[in-house]
Amino acid sequence: MMADSNDQYESVLCVKPEVHVYRIPPRSSNRGYRAADWKLEEPAWSGRMKITAKGKIAFIKLEDRNTGELFAQALVDQYPGIVVEAVTDSSRYFVIRIEDGNGRHAFIGVGFADRGDSFDFNVALQDHFKWVKQEGELARQEAAHISAPKLDLGFKDGQTIKINIGNIKKKESGSAAGKSRPMGGALLPPPPGVKSSALVPPPTAQQTTPTALPGSAVILDFGDSAPTVSPPSQDLWGDFTAAGSGSAQDSQTGWVQF
Repeated sequence: MMADSNDQYESVLCVKPEVHVYRIPPRSSNRGYRAADWKLEEPAWSGRMKITAKGKIAFIKLEDRNTGELFAQALVDQYPGIVVEAVTDSSRYFVIRIEDGNGRHAFIGVGFADRGDSFDFNVALQDHFKWVKQEGELARQEAAHISAPKLDLGFKDGQTIKINIGNIKKKESGSAAGKSRPMGGALLPPPPGVKSSALVPPPTAQQTTPTALPGSAVILDFGDSAPTVSPPSQDLWGDFTAAGSGSAQDSQTGWVQF
């Protein structure tokens, strides 16, 4: 709750050096006051206006512009309200309910010579009561927060908590399988839709040994200084001995004499 207004500092919200006060006739209907019904060329009093605030209450003070003597004062507890009311035919004139401190009150008309002064008067009151509303909202929130039960998040005696780390194990096993994957020339499985027979592994170093042609000379022993060459096979050249001279030399060489 806010402290008593008597114990709070009084701040100045707005000061206007020229303001006029008018005697106004009683309200004739519920449609509001009209400044045209006043004698605007004959103000009852002229001076300065000072708007101050003390706690929630705003004070409209009409003072003598030279001596500062108080002429009248209005206590505003809400705005818009019955203490300050705008007229229906002008933005420069207002009706204010003043009090004498003894419980008696009266309604007077107040007018500004400049339209900007009336705008500042209106904004000063609006800003003050906007602040009062915000302060009230904060006070209610604090009161609700204090009265609300506190949430106990601590562990009770013997209470335990269980954490499931199954996903972590799966991740570790997957990473271990990735590390054990064979490197080098190992073949990967064929992609889906491709037959495995269409993929032929590249030849390795062990498969590059040439195959000996039939009838050619093959070196069998690397230990001898001079390799021996086997004679041509009789099956390869055929039997030409019958067409030759039949000598032993021709039969050994296997060549035909023409």
